[in-house]
Amino acid sequence: MIDASFEGFRYHKPLPNFYRIENPQNPKNEISEDLLNGLADLALKYDFVGISYSVLSDDFKKELNSDIDNVIIFKFLMGEDLIKMEPSKKKGKLMDEEFQDYGVHVYEFADFLRQHGFQADLIHPLDDNLSLRSIAMQSNDCAITRSNMCLFKEGIHVGFFMIHTSIENLPFKKENDMSWVRDFCSTCGVCIARCPENAFDEDEKLLRKVCTAHREGCNECILKCPFYKGYDKVKKRYERMVKK
Repeated sequence: MIDASFEGFRYHKPLPNFYRIENPQNPKNEISEDLLNGLADLALKYDFVGISYSVLSDDFKKELNSDIDNVIIFKFLMGEDLIKMEPSKKKGKLMDEEFQDYGVHVYEFADFLRQHGFQADLIHPLDDNLSLRSIAMQSNDCAITRSNMCLFKEGIHVGFFMIHTSIENLPFKKENDMSWVRDFCSTCGVCIARCPENAFDEDEKLLRKVCTAHREGCNECILKCPFYKGYDKVKKRYERMVKK
């Protein structure tokens, strides 16, 4: 675990500066396949399960009043033992520590890119001026479930960090092949039916003030979600359902 003085990623406090390398004065904007593979290998070294890429549209940037263009998303799976713990303040603290442990390595990813001549800056995970889930959706590599979880193919229990970069030739996806998730979720609703806090309103919208996920680490909507057992399994089930 990291030092207790690192108050970190889940709170509205300034983040410590763990960068070891300064951003280049004239950053490059094209990366080679070898360097991109090197970045992927570095992420794998620290047990990240995948990388996605977002290029933000002009309309989206205008809506967020942001000048961010290209974003690299580093994904990790939340620990299964931790997810299955009963909700408590202790669990919330352990979830914070897990999040921070992964987050520290993202500075190393940024330094890797800076070392090779690219601008790379960590996007604060709790920046009030940005919606990280909206940025994730711009990657065309995820979907939002009825429980308001950001679902990637790697799992419903994915956490992620983002780096804003000068690289313009990242392998961006042009189309989202997960649009079917919305239809599936509309036929399911188990997250709503099994929520121990009744944290959904009459229109089945999540009530953040009622949900205890961030206070005590409640993960019932994750554990009960069919996607927790695997994205491919649910997709096959949906395809069979559509054919009937």
